[in-house]
Amino acid sequence: MNVNLLRTAARSKAVLIGGIIVLAVVLAAILAPLLSTHDPYEMNVKERLLDPLEGGHLLGTDQFGRDLYTRILYGAQVSLEVGIVSVSLALVIGVTLGLISGYYGGWIDTVIMRFVDIVLSFPVLLLAIAFVAALGPGIENVIIALALVYWTSYARLVRATVLSIKEEEYVQAARTIGSSDFRIIVYNILPNCLAPIIVVATLGLGQAIVAEATLSFLGLGIQPPESSWGWTLAFGMKFLQDAPHLSIYPGVAIMLTVLGFNLLGDGIRDLTDTKLKQK
Repeated sequence: MNVNLLRTAARSKAVLIGGIIVLAVVLAAILAPLLSTHDPYEMNVKERLLDPLEGGHLLGTDQFGRDLYTRILYGAQVSLEVGIVSVSLALVIGVTLGLISGYYGGWIDTVIMRFVDIVLSFPVLLLAIAFVAALGPGIENVIIALALVYWTSYARLVRATVLSIKEEEYVQAARTIGSSDFRIIVYNILPNCLAPIIVVATLGLGQAIVAEATLSFLGLGIQPPESSWGWTLAFGMKFLQDAPHLSIYPGVAIMLTVLGFNLLGDGIRDLTDTKLKQK
């Protein structure tokens, strides 16, 4: 990796702050069994709805007497799993179709792009709800639904990038020496699409986490007793007057995580966008 790019990234406030937040969330998810103070599934009705710092519970307890701090730690695992896996699947689908559409053009491009337009004509959240309603709730189905919703942005991005670089001299030279289409796409075109893909994927992680929380909030995502920030927030709304911490802390966790990914994505965009550098 370019050393100068790393030094520039270290001086970027957006990359630095976003990276610290994302790293903290990732470490919290990985080290949840070590950082947690209670069993995330252990119920104790006698300790239900305790306030923060009461009864040895750092962030209090939920309506079933479960430790909220521990539930939020394990909820980070769920949110990151859904975000990373769904974005990865969306990348595979979108990048593949975008490369094919941009490189070959013609009727192939028309068919793929019209299908993209059809998918984009539906509101993202409503389409995700429709997929989950058809597939059923659960973490696997939420991942599939989000991947089927978000692949279109990667397809359009990659297609536009391919159209701008497929006539470059190095691509023409590869054709001249007899390189196959597959080799040209993989070794000559795809590497030059990576920078914008990384930026959009980083921002997409935040969007996927919000979408998962929204689906869980509506009862269509992660199901109890699994820990989910959206599910915890939804049930906390019922006790908003007596125990506002049930909604506040998972809401703050969602906000900080999404903020971290957005700052990181914006910082990476600023570092890789040559037009912004010239300004």
